[in-house]
Amino acid sequence: MLRISFLLILGMLLVTAPTTMYAQIISETSESESEEGPDEDAPLDDIVERTISHERRVMPYEPIREADIFWEKRVWRVIDVREKMNKPFSYPGNPFINIIMTAAMDGDIRVFGTEDDKFTAKLDPMEAAAMGSAVDTITTFDPETYEEEIKVVRNDLNPEDIKRFRIKEIWFFDEESSTMKVRILGIAPLREVYDDNGNFRYEQPMFWVYYPEARELFAKERAFNPYNDASPMTWEDIFEMRFFSSYIYKVSNEYDRRIEDYLTGVELLLEADKLKNEIFNFEHDLWEY
Repeated sequence: MLRISFLLILGMLLVTAPTTMYAQIISETSESESEEGPDEDAPLDDIVERTISHERRVMPYEPIREADIFWEKRVWRVIDVREKMNKPFSYPGNPFINIIMTAAMDGDIRVFGTEDDKFTAKLDPMEAAAMGSAVDTITTFDPETYEEEIKVVRNDLNPEDIKRFRIKEIWFFDEESSTMKVRILGIAPLREVYDDNGNFRYEQPMFWVYYPEARELFAKERAFNPYNDASPMTWEDIFEMRFFSSYIYKVSNEYDRRIEDYLTGVELLLEADKLKNEIFNFEHDLWEY
């Protein structure tokens, strides 16, 4: 009787062992497949794989001697993404603010505080991440006990809240080439701040991105081209080719003040347009015909 019971137990182990081993193999295989990431044979949402923008290299700026800078002017501009020409900045597929925030949080680019616009106070990735989210407390009621509860919620940055960007640049006349040139120094997204009642209060710069260091990143990020989907336009192309609309809100002056500090309304816009024309006409005034 003991011998028969032993044979029955042995037979049950031989039958269940392959099943258990097979289940373990299936489990390990599924885990390894999930760790591998997306399927390499996934359908391509295009006719070819777009690699030109990822493989391109940024041409460095040509060196400029200090002695060749005959004239220069620092200019601060505002880019409003609601203007028709600036729609690529708010493209839902990949808004420009998302590119900056992701690179800042990953440490791919350096960002600086807004105490000044001279890139002196460097922010670490955690501080940059805090700029993109806010912690708030809300009061809720339990549906069963009707007791009041206070919860802490995190509000992530909505790209639609970033409607404007500041640009800091330098216009200068190069004596060696006898041409007027411009170099962008920094970019700062402006976040809208509202009160508890949802009323708009003011715009707040989040941080400054030092543009010369970010050119390599911008050259690998495609920007939406409203005229041709096949053209591999990048964000570096948009800034270097001046493919954006903007207006001047400050020019270097002895009072270090913005235009809105001494003018308002239509006069402010006329003064901004006047300063723009003065910069563009400076080069022409140097020549005699």
